[in-house]
Amino acid sequence: MNIKEDFHHLIETIDDEQLLKGNYQLIQQLNNNQTGNLWKNLSETEKQELLLAYDESFEEKNLVSHEQMKQQHDKWLK
Repeated sequence: MNIKEDFHHLIETIDDEQLLKGNYQLIQQLNNNQTGNLWKNLSETEKQELLLAYDESFEEKNLVSHEQMKQQHDKWLK
């Protein structure tokens, strides 16, 4: 059997609709994360904001230190 056949067989053996939906969404997300797909899904405004943020990241005054980030997100880091 090849991987597609194995995959189809696996799907056919799962009776839990919620599990199938979750797996489908996971695979769909992984597929969308391939190089270039994320960029294609952004609006023109989002693309411009991302490019601006990238350009601004080369200026030291726009950077946030690692320590500042740890302090800001301390509650999630514990």
